Amino acid sequence: MKYKLHYGKKQYLYTFLSIVAVLFVVRLCHPELTRSLDKQTAVSRTAKTPLDSVAAHALMTDSLLSSPYALPRDLSTQPLGRRHRILSVPGFERTFPDLNDVQIATAQRLGVKPVQNRDVASHADYHQLVYIGNSPYYDLKRLDHSIPYLVPRAQMLLNRIARTFVDSQMVKGVHPSKIIVTSLMRSKDDVALLRRRNQNATENSCHCYGTTFDVSWSKFHVIQDPDGPRVRETRNDSLKWILSEVLRDQREAGLCYVKYEVKQGCFHITVR
Repeated sequence: MKYKLHYGKKQYLYTFLSIVAVLFVVRLCHPELTRSLDKQTAVSRTAKTPLDSVAAHALMTDSLLSSPYALPRDLSTQPLGRRHRILSVPGFERTFPDLNDVQIATAQRLGVKPVQNRDVASHADYHQLVYIGNSPYYDLKRLDHSIPYLVPRAQMLLNRIARTFVDSQMVKGVHPSKIIVTSLMRSKDDVALLRRRNQNATENSCHCYGTTFDVSWSKFHVIQDPDGPRVRETRNDSLKWILSEVLRDQREAGLCYVKYEVKQGCFHITVR
């Protein structure tokens, strides 16, 4: 007598639930398996969908900004060998010529939608905007016409510039000073208020997209040891020259656009 296997709905449901339970346990024990699958899926989607030039360049920028930051040697000690000379750049306006119309296309493509006011920005998704405060490498000026937020890529660029500036001063035998950030993201309300006082302010500003910040070239903040003797501040001209070398290198590496602002006394920087 032949035995006929009966596989009904109940048995099918039990089998399905068992498989799901096993896969769930595997994912808990080995999450790297699912990450590799997700990464392969993302790569395949990217291969199917061609990237425009801005998005492709942004991937390169992200890889450079997220790479580990390593110093050639310990800069907490006295520099070894000959000190590097302070050379500056051939010409500020010639070296940093990126006007607003050049920067705005990238800002609109990589930034967030302009927000109406500070309250809207503070409730934004943390993946879109990050809060910017004082840092061991830079100081934040009182923000009268902007709000302390940037997109993550721009925040990483700001850290890289500020950190490299301090390192460069140490290599050149200069007691380090910090850069001063004078402007960050601007809301629509900030732009409207600024345009009342400054007719040259543009309505469609790169600052509205969280990709842009301004760094002063006329003022710096010397780093003092609270437990040590007070050190003499380095001339602002020398610090400006060092900062210009740092920004030129970052710009030539393709990480940012830079505009030399004469009247505002700052470098206008947009991440790429």
